Amino acid sequence: MQSSLIPERPLVISPTLAATIGLEEAVMLHVFSELMAYSNGREKDGLKWVELSQDTLVEVFPFWAAIDIRRVANSLQNIGLILVEEEGEQHFYAINQRLSGAQNSISEGSSSKPSVQPDHSVPARQPEVVEPRSNMKASAREEHSVFDTGSVNGASYIPVDWQPGKDWIKQCRAQNIPEEFVHKLVPGFVLYWRERKQSRFSWGNAFYKFVLREWRNEQTRKGMSEIETTMSAQWWPSIDAITILENSGVSAAFIEDAVPEFVLYWRERGGENGAWNTRFIEHIRRQWSKYSATLGLDSQPRIIATDWQPSAECFDILRLAEIDEDFARTKVKEFVLYWRDTQQAYASWNTRFLQYIKYQWARQLESSANVSVNNANDQSLVGKDSPQIGAAYQRFTDRSWAE
Repeated sequence: MQSSLIPERPLVISPTLAATIGLEEAVMLHVFSELMAYSNGREKDGLKWVELSQDTLVEVFPFWAAIDIRRVANSLQNIGLILVEEEGEQHFYAINQRLSGAQNSISEGSSSKPSVQPDHSVPARQPEVVEPRSNMKASAREEHSVFDTGSVNGASYIPVDWQPGKDWIKQCRAQNIPEEFVHKLVPGFVLYWRERKQSRFSWGNAFYKFVLREWRNEQTRKGMSEIETTMSAQWWPSIDAITILENSGVSAAFIEDAVPEFVLYWRERGGENGAWNTRFIEHIRRQWSKYSATLGLDSQPRIIATDWQPSAECFDILRLAEIDEDFARTKVKEFVLYWRDTQQAYASWNTRFLQYIKYQWARQLESSANVSVNNANDQSLVGKDSPQIGAAYQRFTDRSWAE
């Protein structure tokens, strides 16, 4: 009695044939043999040709999608077991064996090894390719073959359950790509190429290139968006950030002293999450540049000392301004006395001294100019030096550079 669980005639597959050419190929070849036996066709070159439309193939293979039917059919065609001819929009299929031979041997014998004898008169693949096909299928199932194409001598569509071989996984690990990242990309890769319905000789090679490209993109995204950390009272720069700053010549003590101020500033501004290590590095580099530029200069305001003397650089500037150095030195005690009486504190007494000397020198030139003008009133010819004196007076009374 036929079971209700099996409402149709079951498919009987030869285990030896499946082990030789593959399970999917054996299923299709068995169905094709029945179609050839019970369908009207035409004879050509000693072969029986039957027209099979796309709708017919989908009907007789309801467990496969159209893309899988084309993939398995291409695989059988590549190893020379079936032949396909196209006449316009019609497709004719033939099993590559003579009609006078065991035409129904595939469908009749399920326990014996099928005898598939290609017709040497037809320009098809020679039978010796079957054995390498067996080796290829076995190694592909064990995932030991690098070129896991699903086809030996031709391109094929990607199966729905395709997985990269172990050698391709090893190639990815050699590029420091985590295996978890590789397996995460498989479903999207398979879906993409199944929707495009394109065939390839090596899906493993295409997948390897795809993984490399996605890994580079992932590394780029991580470089552009640093992992954010939370700003808190206990925040401290990472070891990598401190190492970068120290390698740039920044003092470790300077870095340590700057951390509390940096934390306080960003906490008061309400900053919580951000690339704080990057911001800290930028902040320290700016502060260190300012500190280095003023290194050795005392910026603390102080009252002038009793024995204060202008620096050598101060007298160099006065010489460039054509101010007599002896005149400047005679004014030092007067300058010190004045500012000690005022008890005012300044960070730079050299600047104050330069301003003071320029003012005194301008007054001296003014007095000289008045004397020259008075003498000129008693003479018919004005002295030649009076224009130069007036220009010098304007130059020395200009203190805009020190403001």
